[in-house]
Amino acid sequence: MPLTLEQLNAATQEEFTRLLDGTYEHSPWIASAAWPKRPFASLAALKLAMVEVVRSVGREAQVKLVRAHPELAGKAMVAKTLTAESTNEQGGAGLTNCTPEEFAKINKLNADYNAKFGFPFILAVRGPRGTGLSKAEIIATFERRLEHHPDYELAECVRNIHRIAELRLDDKLGVVPELGNQVWDWAEKLSAHSDPGYAEKGELTVTYLTDAHRACAQRLAHWMREDCGFDSVEIDAVGNVVGIYHGRDPAAKRLLTGSHFDTVRNGGKYDGRLGIFVPMACVRELSRAKRRLPFGFEVVGFAEEEGQRYKAVFLGSGALTGHFDTAWLEQKDADGITMRAAMEHAGLCIDDIPKLTRDASKYLGFVEVHIEQGPVLNELDLPLGIVTSINGSVRYVGEVIGMASHAGTTPMDRRRDAAAAVAELVLAMEKRGGAVPNLVATVGILEVPHGSINVIPGRCRFSLDIRATTNEVRDACTKDVLAELARICERRGLHYNVEETVRAAAAPSASEWQRRWERAVESLGLPLFRMPSGAGHDAMKMHEVMPQAMLFMRGLNAGISHNPLEAITNDDTELCVRAFATLLDNLAAELS
Repeated sequence: MPLTLEQLNAATQEEFTRLLDGTYEHSPWIASAAWPKRPFASLAALKLAMVEVVRSVGREAQVKLVRAHPELAGKAMVAKTLTAESTNEQGGAGLTNCTPEEFAKINKLNADYNAKFGFPFILAVRGPRGTGLSKAEIIATFERRLEHHPDYELAECVRNIHRIAELRLDDKLGVVPELGNQVWDWAEKLSAHSDPGYAEKGELTVTYLTDAHRACAQRLAHWMREDCGFDSVEIDAVGNVVGIYHGRDPAAKRLLTGSHFDTVRNGGKYDGRLGIFVPMACVRELSRAKRRLPFGFEVVGFAEEEGQRYKAVFLGSGALTGHFDTAWLEQKDADGITMRAAMEHAGLCIDDIPKLTRDASKYLGFVEVHIEQGPVLNELDLPLGIVTSINGSVRYVGEVIGMASHAGTTPMDRRRDAAAAVAELVLAMEKRGGAVPNLVATVGILEVPHGSINVIPGRCRFSLDIRATTNEVRDACTKDVLAELARICERRGLHYNVEETVRAAAAPSASEWQRRWERAVESLGLPLFRMPSGAGHDAMKMHEVMPQAMLFMRGLNAGISHNPLEAITNDDTELCVRAFATLLDNLAAELS
């Protein structure tokens, strides 16, 4: 019989430790130290309590914990001295059935890894879905992580140990994260569609109105209609996929949600798409229960947010706010195809775009779930975070102009080095960006046109990207950075030009909607962690016409995004869906 939370909450410390034996490899002290934190309101709270025990003990004890785990396909496996849990996990990943070449490869990696770090490589081989990683995935991860800094790699090992423990706890309590699995599976299936030139390399790229993009729209519409039970589903005049689940009164106000399904080039499977699939899963559960809410629920898969094919961004959400600029229709992609031609080829009715503008008085607000796209939640071992504001941003492109001259014959005090000036600006940006909380400043592009190893750079092109939770903090930093650029160039005898290319206002979360997310997260037995969003999102656009608030979910691999390493777990996703469902339930109670 599976364990129950009630049984664990009622157990003595000795019994509690015994019942959870094997959750953490050869480390019963973790369960024992977590016991005083009873009663646990949820399985998530129990998991987090044990995570906090490990966090509190310091580096030396964490290294001992890592060393308590066996190598992958190592001596313990060969000698058949693995624990039952490790035997099951390594066997399920096929590590007990390696070819001689694979076995030799893994053993070499084990030796190199131990020589560098002094502890064994730890990987949750059951993977983010719990169904197992392939040997190829395991070896590729092994090779990649060999390049990490020792401190970072220790933290990554500990995070993987927590994932192993999470899966083992699920098994002990007979818990299957079915909602998380459904979202994970939808994301996996949708990632089968990718643009030519990338699909052949196994890379995910879906840009606006390509064949892959239109296939994604059709797949989303099919799932909404056939699998989830939406009352109406359509692909609108800009290619958004719009699903509506009516309330008890079809004329009732609606809650609007969604995110984008286009991707960056060679991107990840969850950026944007998580924010479509999570509410879809909620509707599926409502439909199966034949339950109606006192408000309507509208889920939009926004057709474009990333600005990859055309310069314009937020085409999908911009159409809903009434800010679709018809001048965009004449923009051309890299192949010379105008947006107008692409839309006509896709069978979209351009004349209907103005009709997409939403009447904000008919909506309760806009909410969005999204992967964090950063390392904070991952480092804190927290599955969910409450977004307080979407950062305002400003971007510039510029160029410093000096004089190209011979690297050997021009004395150091007579140089007009454009690259050295921009390097100085980079350091000034770094210092200024770190001087104020929730401010970031980045030089992402540094280019010396026609540079040569023996020529002092006469020109240097650069970009500036400044973001902050308030427009005032962003603008103060911008003013200081541009003033510093002027001072650097004057002192060095150079001149420069800069052009502002993007300016987006900060979008603070509506307080009432932020509180609704907070109550939903608290109901799961999780602590509240409030954080700004450094990246722009569709919620930022919807903020222009209605109240909005966002919920973040952590990603794996230090929360990396816009990258094939972007990853999530089914357990975190389960919590995300349940948080969204709770928000809907609480809102229904408010309005009843």
